[in-house]
Amino acid sequence: MQDYNFLQQKYMLNTYPNRGITLIKGEGVYLFATDGKKYLDMMSNYGVNMFGYNHPIITQSLISQTKKLTNLHGSFNSDIRALAAKQLIERCKNKFTQLYFANSGTEAIEAALKFIILASKLTKGRSPSGRNKIIACENSYHGKTLGALSVTYGEKYRKPFEPFLPDVTFIKFGDPLSLEKAIDKNTAAFIVEPMQGEGGLNNPKKGYLEKIKKICVENNIILVFDEIQSGIGRTGKFLASLWDNVTPDILCLGKGLAGGFPIGVTLVNRSIASKISKNIHTSTFGGNPLTCAGILATLKLLDEKLLDHIKLMGDYFSNNLASIKSTLIAEVRGKGLMLGVKIKNNERNKVLKSLQSEMVLAIPSGEDVVRFLPPYIIEKKHIDDVIEKLEKVMRLL
Repeated sequence: MQDYNFLQQKYMLNTYPNRGITLIKGEGVYLFATDGKKYLDMMSNYGVNMFGYNHPIITQSLISQTKKLTNLHGSFNSDIRALAAKQLIERCKNKFTQLYFANSGTEAIEAALKFIILASKLTKGRSPSGRNKIIACENSYHGKTLGALSVTYGEKYRKPFEPFLPDVTFIKFGDPLSLEKAIDKNTAAFIVEPMQGEGGLNNPKKGYLEKIKKICVENNIILVFDEIQSGIGRTGKFLASLWDNVTPDILCLGKGLAGGFPIGVTLVNRSIASKISKNIHTSTFGGNPLTCAGILATLKLLDEKLLDHIKLMGDYFSNNLASIKSTLIAEVRGKGLMLGVKIKNNERNKVLKSLQSEMVLAIPSGEDVVRFLPPYIIEKKHIDDVIEKLEKVMRLL
């Protein structure tokens, strides 16, 4: 048998940690390795495989579209692309007028940053008249391409590539006063995650989104929500920002929206859409018919019944995590099926490795959080299994 672990490490650039297992198949909430071992998936490929693996509706939708047309440039009209755009805007309660399809979350952010620059121009044909400052948050994560990286917090990602083109200021997350103090005459936009994912599963206090929306409106700056991880049902509503019923000027989505295929979406309101001209930002693969088939299948599955299931399983999971008696667990964080436990004494990575040895796959968040992003089809029996394994791991550390 081929040693795929050796081959991947030999021929791919060493930009990823190596978890040491080769996964070749998925079914439901489980992943299978080359040695036949079965792992309970509590990370769903960093939130992408929201419906687990081999879901019949998603699989059939993708197979059907593969037989018709997989790719089509945006200069041609596509039936399935048009329907995907229409339905996605409708699911966002028609708060946005138009959208742009990309191939990843970081591409969605890149588009948002360019749209901010366009919308901040005072008059057609003039360069941005000083309004080129963007405010972002400490512990934020918006992607690793150069534009997205400029608004991503953390020296480990940023330092090798500084300086960046945009003028970016980082403020304390969850603190409206910090936003007010940071705004000046050069400020164009504020970009924020309604709940931080990569940065430690930080959830702001109720009312935070309403306050920052009011501040942005009063100061005539663009508000951007990055819901690449927290959106598409992950917290129990279609968007995490719907818990506070707050709508930004620009919304970025991605992850599992296309049923596991690469996707990024940037939705904009009418005012910003009017500033975006032809040919200014395009993508060969953006909005390809195969991906759009995945979007339609995802939106079909993500109904109110499933959202209620996500809330129910999220509460059950969170309550059971909180019941674990261990001096190493400092806090349970998150909402819906976007959960984590903060681990003391720099033991987070040991917990992750031990869980993997117990056939449970989880992922890191921030410096000290074990993150769980399970598929939405998870049931109580799966959660019980995770809790049992986590309790065992904590006892042995």
